[in-house]
Parts: sequence; structure tokens; C-alpha cells
Amino acid sequence: MSTLAWFASASLVVWVWLLLGQGFFWRTDQRLPRGGSGARAGSSPAPGGPEGWPGVVVVVPARDEAEVLPLSLPSLLVQDYPGRAEVILVDDGSTDGTVRLAVDLAARHGGLPLSVVSAGEPAPGWTGKLWALRRGMALARARGPEFLLLTDADIAHEPDSLRRLVAAAVGDDRDLVSQMARLRVAGGWERLVVPAFVYFFAQLYPFRWINAARPRATAAAGGCVLLRTETAVAAGVPDAIRSAVIDDVALARAVRAAGGRIWLGLAERVDSVRPYPGLGELWRMVARSAYAQLRHNPLLLLGTVAGLALVYLVPPVALVAGVVSGDAPAAWAGGAAWAVMAGTYLPMLRYYRLTLWSAPLLPFTAFLYLLMTVDSAVRHHRGRGGAWKGRVHSGSGVAGGGGAGGGEFASRHGE
Repeated sequence: MSTLAWFASASLVVWVWLLLGQGFFWRTDQRLPRGGSGARAGSSPAPGGPEGWPGVVVVVPARDEAEVLPLSLPSLLVQDYPGRAEVILVDDGSTDGTVRLAVDLAARHGGLPLSVVSAGEPAPGWTGKLWALRRGMALARARGPEFLLLTDADIAHEPDSLRRLVAAAVGDDRDLVSQMARLRVAGGWERLVVPAFVYFFAQLYPFRWINAARPRATAAAGGCVLLRTETAVAAGVPDAIRSAVIDDVALARAVRAAGGRIWLGLAERVDSVRPYPGLGELWRMVARSAYAQLRHNPLLLLGTVAGLALVYLVPPVALVAGVVSGDAPAAWAGGAAWAVMAGTYLPMLRYYRLTLWSAPLLPFTAFLYLLMTVDSAVRHHRGRGGAWKGRVHSGSGVAGGGGAGGGEFASRHGE
């Protein structure tokens, strides 16, 4: 066989292994039950009434979020939660009127009590988001809630979101319940790039492995994390992860190290309302933290680039080149690998309610992620790694992380 045919065959072997041996990452069935209220259908923490529901404080870090706050904050204030709940919005040095807008929205919509506090400038070694969470979590713990809901300022929740999260945590005895919010896919670049991010994330951190009785992976989605308060204290968060750029995965690992049980799934009733209208916005968002996911390690970067090329780029190249040159083994192996790749992408496209014909475009999207990851490394070495809303932070990333695209969107608010 030709060299190209050998590479194509290797790619096909990898795809067969990914299809069957990587925790069925391509399936999208890890979600809170539709009919039940908890992680086990039909479970309920309070059959006797509202007094059985644990207290919850919602903590929202916000930095210059006036654009999205009218779509997200009211959804938290009007939560249909039977127990005691309140919202703390922590302003992280906003200059666009975020604080005034939050107060006005609370006055207009009513609902859960809202407190708006200032985080102040981050102490050395802290990312902006985690410094804001530290302030909010300290105030929240003074209220004595059993749970904390850590949610980003661009995340909109359906009215029963908090109820279902708490029921899942109590019903299945989980210390951390996290949902990956359904990201916006209104524009063409969003439709091309966003579903692939979630697909890549699940490939790195298969949800089934995370949720298993004997977990083989650990991760969370930072936009929506319900965390048991006593577990947060035992894990020492957020202090223990103060410099993590990929803060959600770092949070999950700290909780797991403290003996906590974790559940992560795809959301059906939790959505991100932040727009990414052009490729530039999406590119900057991924490049901000992709190299941190690789622990700022050049060897891991080279390995990631080579792996992405073999797994995602070789199949279409082998198919086209094999057909043109008459290299049948290369064409067959490349075509089969591309078919398996596209097939595993179909459930994610269906989850995002997108047309399935775009599944064969995944190699092109992977090539974009490859370039974004390389650009992330270049930015880091130029002293611009981790830049977000006027701050630059090139922290420690995630200890033990690996692979491109693992937590970029999920951690997009950390600075």
C-alpha cells in the first residue's frame, strides 16, 4: 500500500476505536430526565412540600454584560423554586452599566431577591471570574444554603431549571450537577463552529465516563454548575483553583478529589444568549484558552496538531487524492473514516436542530480549531494568552488537561 493508504487506514482504525471505545461520546442522551425531576426519573426531594427543598443561593459573576443581562437575569429571578432561593450578582469591574441594569431588571421583574456586590480588583494569581466567584460564594455561605448555583451572566434558564437541578442532585446524591448550556447557533459561523466544540469537548471528556459509578473522566460546564456548599468548602474552591483558566474542569477535579460525586450532561432548558456573529469572535474565544488546555506545553501542542491532522484531515485528503490518483486502498480507507466521522457528528447536529447535511464539513471545522490552537500558543508566547475583556491572564490552565478545545466555551468568562 501507499504511504497515504497507510495513514488513511490508521485514521480509520482510530475512528472505529472512537466510535466504540471512547465512552460513546457521540451520543447526546446524557440529560436530565424529561418526565422526572431528578437524575432518576420521578425522584423528588420534597414530597411533603416546600419546606423539604434545600436552600439555594445563585451566584452570577458579571463583567460588562449589559448586552446579554436583559435576556438572562430575569430568567433567574422568576425561577419557580419551592424552597428558599436568592440571587447574588458579583460585578467584576464593569464599565458598561451592568450594575445599574441589574438593579433595574430586579425592580421591573421582581421574583427572587437580588443582591448586587462588587468583587474589586483580583488579587495576584487570581482570574477575574474566580475572584468574583470567591466574593459571591463567601456571601452566599453566610446565608447557610445547602446548594450554590454558579451560572454565567449570559445563561438563560427556563423557570423550572433550578428545581430540576436540585432534584437531580438530591435524587441521585450528587455533589455537583452541571449542564452544558445549549449555545447560540443563529449565524452561519456559529452553526459551523459551535456544535463541533461541544462534540470535541465530549470526545475529550465522555459524559458517560464522568457520570459512571466508577468515573473514568472528570469535567463540568462552567455556565451552569449546582454545587453542594459543604463540598465546596471541603474542596477548598475557589481558592484551590484560583489561577485556572479552564476553571470548570479544574472545579470538577477539585470536587472529585474531595470525594464528591459529579454529573454532567447536555442542557435542554438552559441556553447561552451570547452572540458570536463572526468568525473573529469565535476565533478569539477559542484561542484565549486552547493553549492553557495543553498546559502551555509545546510537545503537547505538536502532538495535538499531529493528532488532529491524522484523525480529521487525512480522511478527506485520502479520499480525494485516492480517487484522483487511482489509489483505491487510500480512497476506500479515507472514505470509510470520513463516513464514520460524519456519522458520529449527526447526533450533535440533531441536538442543535441543524441540518444533517453539514456533517461532512467536520474536517474543515477541525482544521479551524487546529489553527485556533496554534494561534493560542502564539498569543501566549507574545504575552497575550488568556486575554478577555481588557485583562490578560496566562494562568496554570488545568492540571492534567489535554487536547485542543476541551474547555474554551465552557470557561469563556474567566479572565
